[in-house]
Amino acid sequence: MTWSLVARDPATGAFGVAVATRFFAVGALCPHADGNVGALATQALINPTFGSRGLRLLREGLDASQVVQTLVAADPGAATRQLHVQDTRGGMAAHTGADCIPWCGHRLRHGYSVAGNMLAGPQVLDDTAAAYERLADLPFAQRLVQAMRAGEAAGGDKRGRQSAALRIHTDQEYPALDLRVDDHDDPLAELERLEAVSRERFVHFARFFATREAPGGVWDRAVIEAGVGAATRAAAGTPSRSRATDATTAGQVPRATEPPPPGAGR
Repeated sequence: MTWSLVARDPATGAFGVAVATRFFAVGALCPHADGNVGALATQALINPTFGSRGLRLLREGLDASQVVQTLVAADPGAATRQLHVQDTRGGMAAHTGADCIPWCGHRLRHGYSVAGNMLAGPQVLDDTAAAYERLADLPFAQRLVQAMRAGEAAGGDKRGRQSAALRIHTDQEYPALDLRVDDHDDPLAELERLEAVSRERFVHFARFFATREAPGGVWDRAVIEAGVGAATRAAAGTPSRSRATDATTAGQVPRATEPPPPGAGR
């Protein structure tokens, strides 16, 4: 009842998962990633334990193929499950159970995989994959979303649309970007809007977060505001896509008078 794209950004090494479905809140249980070990999507008649267990197995040193084999072997309902996994060594593996609802299947490609079930047809995956390859010049988040939109144009989930999600992890313990559209009549269009809004201020503010290398990050508000302000001024004149934009600043990139403290950027 879903299709998804699991990929690694060749430019940064970040892992990303994009997913869409005619089901509520797909982002809650389907996409999983840890920039230090890999990423996966669990779907069809979902086994939600595959996410945390799969990442744990990757952390323990198993490769993608071993993770899929281990999870599937321990699940008596494996014939109803779909799963695809990528590890940090470039390994990929997938499982589409024999009892997944047609059309169902998966594709493993260099640096990414796509998988889906209850789809309009194989063209959904083929067009998602083709768009992801064609749009290699786009920033990673935009590339993932636009690839999914190409799959939707090919028919997507044959029941219709309801939710979508995008999750991206670098090498930090928290996601670089975690966007969810839980219930919407055009979830991928809304996901595209949210990704655009994230670039108005959030991604610039996030550069000052605490990291493993700098446990305190940057907490000087003047420094933060100068850095964020420089980035947002570069986009001056670009209409904001945020619904929080005040009517008096419509058509401008929103700029808070004082940024929130580090750690409160969401």
